[in-house]
Amino acid sequence: MAMDMVSVIMPVYNSGRFIEDSILSVISQTYSCWELIVVDDGSTDNSKDIVEQYVKKDSRIHLLQNYKPLGIPAIPRNIGIQQAKGRFIAFLDSDDIWFPTKLEQQVRLFNHKKTAIVFSNYEKMNEEGFRAGRIIKAPDTASYECLLKGNVIGNLTGIYDVAKVGKVLFRPIHHEDYALWLSILKKGFIARNTNTVTALYRVRKASVSSRKLAVLSWQWNIYMNVEKIGIIKSAYYYINYACRALHKKLI
Repeated sequence: MAMDMVSVIMPVYNSGRFIEDSILSVISQTYSCWELIVVDDGSTDNSKDIVEQYVKKDSRIHLLQNYKPLGIPAIPRNIGIQQAKGRFIAFLDSDDIWFPTKLEQQVRLFNHKKTAIVFSNYEKMNEEGFRAGRIIKAPDTASYECLLKGNVIGNLTGIYDVAKVGKVLFRPIHHEDYALWLSILKKGFIARNTNTVTALYRVRKASVSSRKLAVLSWQWNIYMNVEKIGIIKSAYYYINYACRALHKKLI
């Protein structure tokens, strides 16, 4: 394990319209000790060709391939995590963008022994990349109890410390990023916010997160069947989650 390296995991499926901008946002980081592991999940467009061009240009970029789509992003992400060499694991989807100082700002916050996750605020953009100052702000810190009330850690901003918690994999369920953050914080660690905006999240009409009714059932499943906190506590946290989710949707 390289003790100062960030391993960036990027699952890809037919993202030819956007993936070059995502890759360039990693290359542009002021923190240069990173590797980018792109896991292509059976794309049928030009995604693979674009990634291969950058693999040839930059030895820090690696391409892994599934020739048949696996259907959910958790499995490609896990493939990337298993191959990662860095102390820190970060995630960037192939249609989102990081600002240049993201990693530099975040890595320095891991010096606190209880901090296992660092995250940031982020800004929404539409499918065409238009920005209108729609910033999702999160609390300064998050504990397990705090996170049960709703996921304040945008997956495109989150990083976790392998030296403290080991390689934590995603469960093959929906809302897999939320379940992963909970599993880490449940061990008594905290997540810290840089309190800066470090990324752009692309809101796509066909994205998984746009299926709001389905997302509600996924959240309930995590409370009841993953965290197993019982129906009364689940109902309490579910109401808190629904209010936060509505607030984020309105931004």
